[in-house]
Amino acid sequence: MNLSFFDQFSSPSLLGIPLILIAMTFPALLLPAPDNRWLTNRLSTLQLWFINLVTKQLMLPLDKKGHKWALILTSLMIFLLLINLLGLLPYTFTPTTQLSMNLALAFPLWLATLLVGLRNQPSVSLGHLLPEGTPTPLIPALILIETTSLLIRPLALGVRLTANLTAGHLLIQLISTATIALASTMPAVSLLTLLVLFLLTILEVAVAMIQAYVFVLLLSLYLQENI
Repeated sequence: MNLSFFDQFSSPSLLGIPLILIAMTFPALLLPAPDNRWLTNRLSTLQLWFINLVTKQLMLPLDKKGHKWALILTSLMIFLLLINLLGLLPYTFTPTTQLSMNLALAFPLWLATLLVGLRNQPSVSLGHLLPEGTPTPLIPALILIETTSLLIRPLALGVRLTANLTAGHLLIQLISTATIALASTMPAVSLLTLLVLFLLTILEVAVAMIQAYVFVLLLSLYLQENI
């Protein structure tokens, strides 16, 4: 059976049952289980230190009113980070390469931040659609432009995450295919492409971490505008 480069992004299934839910719930197995002991092992201590560091970074742009979102934003950050990193392992599937899943994460959270602003400070939230001092003839056009830019925010969140991860996976597959194809004919060139593949893999690990952080950071900035 001939496989294309894009077959790696199709949702796997077993006996007609999609396995994407298993891929989405697997990162939860890597998190520490609740324990009543004061002293835990080094892995749990490292995980708790990392979660504390992530929470502090995400709460920096938020006021005290937004700190009640700490659990949601930190959980989303850890969830996306683990899924992106696990997707770089061989013979694995990355759910965040699916635009539908990313939009399903982005749209409800963006809508929640928007509804929080409309509930707590409706005049300020609606005032963002029309900058102060706008000339009268430009008011209809600016309201339309600002409304469009507001509505495409969840789409931009989902497309950004999907495009970056998809491009990285495609580059890794292309270079690895070239490395194997050149191994028998041009070993020196194959070693060079292998070095490029190693460097690209390191870059993709960084991209997986950065994209998860950017996704949640933008949501926190949207929240800050509405509190």
